[in-house]
Amino acid sequence: MTQKDQIREKLKLLPDKPGVYLMKNADGEIIYVGKAKVLKNRVRSYFTGSHDGKTQLLVANIADFEYIVTNSVVEALVLECNMIKEHKPHYNISLRDDKQYPYIKITGDEHPRLEIVRRIQKDKGKYFGPYPNAQAASETKKLLDRLYPLRKCKTLKDKVCLYYHIDQCAAPCEYEVAPETYQAMIKEITKFLNGGHNEIVKNLEEQMLQEAEQLNFERAKELRDQIHNIERVMEKQKVALTDTVDRDIFGYYADKGYMCVQVFYMRGGKLIERDLDIFHHHGEEIDDFLSYAAQFYFDNPDVPKEVLIPREGEGTEVLEEWLASQKRGVKLIFPHRGPKKQLVDMANENARIALEERFRLMERDETRTLGAIEQLGAVLGIPAPRRIEAFDNSNIQGVDAVAAMVVFEDGKPNKKEYRKYKIKTVEGPDDYASMREVVRRRYTRMLKEGTAMPDLVVVDGGKGHINAVIDVMENELSLDIPICGLAKDDRHRTSQLFLGDDPVPIPIERTSQAFYLLTRVQEEVHRFAITFHRQTHGKQAFKSILDDIPGVGEKRRKMLLKHFGSIDAMKEAGVEEYRKVGIGDKLAREILAFLKQA
Repeated sequence: MTQKDQIREKLKLLPDKPGVYLMKNADGEIIYVGKAKVLKNRVRSYFTGSHDGKTQLLVANIADFEYIVTNSVVEALVLECNMIKEHKPHYNISLRDDKQYPYIKITGDEHPRLEIVRRIQKDKGKYFGPYPNAQAASETKKLLDRLYPLRKCKTLKDKVCLYYHIDQCAAPCEYEVAPETYQAMIKEITKFLNGGHNEIVKNLEEQMLQEAEQLNFERAKELRDQIHNIERVMEKQKVALTDTVDRDIFGYYADKGYMCVQVFYMRGGKLIERDLDIFHHHGEEIDDFLSYAAQFYFDNPDVPKEVLIPREGEGTEVLEEWLASQKRGVKLIFPHRGPKKQLVDMANENARIALEERFRLMERDETRTLGAIEQLGAVLGIPAPRRIEAFDNSNIQGVDAVAAMVVFEDGKPNKKEYRKYKIKTVEGPDDYASMREVVRRRYTRMLKEGTAMPDLVVVDGGKGHINAVIDVMENELSLDIPICGLAKDDRHRTSQLFLGDDPVPIPIERTSQAFYLLTRVQEEVHRFAITFHRQTHGKQAFKSILDDIPGVGEKRRKMLLKHFGSIDAMKEAGVEEYRKVGIGDKLAREILAFLKQA
């Protein structure tokens, strides 16, 4: 499956959920991070329709993509920010500033107050957030300032100010305020910011209706805006916590003999990265998961303070003890409620989606490849060729002649089975003789070793190449294996299919999966042969000129080429130029004499 086909299939499987998507280039580097209300719609939009210049440049460099599903767009927004700051993708350059989402803080002073801050510090304060909507956070703080008379000034003044006269400050600058009073207010504010805001919203809604009934629409609008700000700032999101603790969050999902493990890395209280692994598993789900977790940290020295896993099992105590031995104070936690449980649930959900996506891709791929070989077998009048071996020659006017063989099993390349051949017995540019030699060497060895033979042999060539191979296979080796040839048109594209000892073109639909499979086989064996020939010819070219010079070894050859840049420059140089690279006059003259004769 080509890169475009892979992306096309993954696009079909995108979930109808919010999340973050990661665009990658051909080297696997993250080049763009984005958020989406609906992943399916947003990610697909990059590969359809027209775009501006910047987006076109991004799309042209996308080789693959991943995504993380979240429970809300707010979670996606916070996660997007964290990942951009962590990976600094090239196409997110406008988001590379050091801006942080705001938190609402209750200071730990003797006389506490409310603040909007951008960073969490290790002090006595209590932090709530982060809140992606900075304006809503600011409006909510103003509402809390009106509801609870904490001090408003950064430093205590000498006398009471306006806030005292409008009942928004207890005026600790002039009057003693009992610690119990502050504790009660902090408890109520904490309850509000932790989600217990519904009662206040209900009261505001009642006031809004009363104001509207009295035709005080401006005041009703102010109350409505306050309600909206509270609802926006209190919208649940779990991809960042306020405790600055480093933790890893594990989730897993198992089905059909496969397990997917999803690991979220939270550093400084922020979810910044994830890892995904899909593998075969054969034992109990929890046992195999715990075994994976142990191996995960065995080679990973970065053990965080907390490790969150979905459930307990018989091996959890051992894992917890081993983790504690790796890092003092590390905790293995199985959360049952609250934000940590929600983080584990999110990891589990992403593991489930990733594994189900893999299954769907495997089913589509299997349908395509198995359908292709069955279709090819029907076209050729043979059983479905589960194993195909293909051959191609490569040379330049008979110089440095080589051949290559590739293997396709169930319609997929098996690169471990690829083979390279240097032509040993053929002089000059004789493709037919070269093909005979390679096929003879290949199947003589397989007969000696008792290796299972292929179901189909494909030759990159027409009638002459087929007859050459048949002559060896049937007359010399007594093998009865179907042999077909692939001829190319003047544009070097697969055009005709030949079969048998009296080769005639076999009609095949050019848009069929069978024809697509044959094209892939031909392109792959040609690529493999050309690459091998270039490597061989390149080495031979250097060897024929420099390596035969007495006194010039590998080290001196590299030094000379680095200094002069080319053989022509070495021919034109004088003896004095060779002195600059540590070559004596005698050897320099010998090199020049040799090069002039070459």
